[in-house]
Amino acid sequence: MSKICLISLGCAKNLIDSEQMLSQLQDAGYVLTPEPEEADIAIVNTCAFIESAKEESIENILRTAELKSGGRLRRLIVAGCLAQRYREELAEAMPEIDVLVGAGSVQDIVNAVTAPEGAGFFGDVNAPVPDTGRLISTGPGWAYIKIAEGCSNNCAYCVIPSIRGKFRSRPMESIEEEARGLASAGVRELIVVAQDPTMYGADIYHRRSLAELTRRLCKIEGIEWIRLHYLYPDGLTDELIDTIANEPKVLKYLDIPIQHINNGILRAMRRRGTGDEIRRLLPELRRRIPGLVLRTSIITGLPGEGEAEFEELCDFLREARIERAGVFPFSPEEGTDAYSMEHVDTAEAVRRAEIVQEIQAEIMERYNESRVGERVRVLCEGYDEETCLYTGRSFAESPDVDGMILFAAEDAVPGEMYTVVLRGELDGDMVGETIADTGPQNGQEEGRIDESSK
Repeated sequence: MSKICLISLGCAKNLIDSEQMLSQLQDAGYVLTPEPEEADIAIVNTCAFIESAKEESIENILRTAELKSGGRLRRLIVAGCLAQRYREELAEAMPEIDVLVGAGSVQDIVNAVTAPEGAGFFGDVNAPVPDTGRLISTGPGWAYIKIAEGCSNNCAYCVIPSIRGKFRSRPMESIEEEARGLASAGVRELIVVAQDPTMYGADIYHRRSLAELTRRLCKIEGIEWIRLHYLYPDGLTDELIDTIANEPKVLKYLDIPIQHINNGILRAMRRRGTGDEIRRLLPELRRRIPGLVLRTSIITGLPGEGEAEFEELCDFLREARIERAGVFPFSPEEGTDAYSMEHVDTAEAVRRAEIVQEIQAEIMERYNESRVGERVRVLCEGYDEETCLYTGRSFAESPDVDGMILFAAEDAVPGEMYTVVLRGELDGDMVGETIADTGPQNGQEEGRIDESSK
């Protein structure tokens, strides 16, 4: 049977699509390999959200195409968002591509493997989200779970609705069944993702239902941590905040993309809510959820951002002290309203992003210093040969974006949880050592350790 390598690019939601494709291919009898040099068939599951993501996707396609031209590969399939967005352009510019598979055709991947050259699979991106098995590629001990697909917000700078379709929630029963399966496979941390999770249920239940879904997921035996990503500020209702605060399994870590703080820019970008509301929300969250760690995303150089608006953003970040942030220069995307709006050039947007990153680096440094002496539960993920320490994450670190905790232990097992006392910091990562468990197994932050125990 043919060997297949799948290269997954982009966000966590795209990774889940890749895992679904891998599951289908394995069930069909194909042999999977992580190395494209060993494969007969390569699939590149692409991203097309912003310019840098498109460039990465094209680079991976070209690199894989070289293997084909060199005789190592028989077939090259390009899937995902780039294929969906640039179907005709890719077919014309890259004859090395044998088959294209759009974002709405994950379930067609097995047919794509044997389809004739030049074939394309482009299902309805507004169709209900299919229930498809997954071959989990993350962990050990953690996995993403996608509760909805698409987006109906139509932010002025964003291409997601045109690529992924309108917002469609999955039924609660389907999500619960998948979560139970993940738990039985050893997953202890569920990371809940969607383009806008706070809108979950509005389409199929006619009410926002993320709080109810979260409470139901908390009841699943084996799941110890539930992490909520990409929560829109205006979707943090009292019910949802209370659920986060009161459910022990829900991590006191929230990813809340604000993008900017200036009212005029947010209005022009068609973001729901205002900067004034964000300013009121964040202190309220910290008051109601003790020990909360916040993450956000910021875009510099958006249309309408002059020096005054940029300084307003910087002043807000210094005041709000958001612990973690992803910072991106504005990428004008064709097909969006913001594409034709007046904005600073790319070099200036990048310069401003670097300034914000410097601000955030100082905030992160102070936050790391404040953690020394804390006891935290850590999900072990592996072993680092360079430092001779185990690696893992606490409630305050989300995978791939927030760094790690390096800790000394005797025979730690990846996928298991340990109580670690934090002793210091190393290149942005926290460093600690295991101590005897003294708290609940799903605990997050257990307090400070006495100096005499050092």
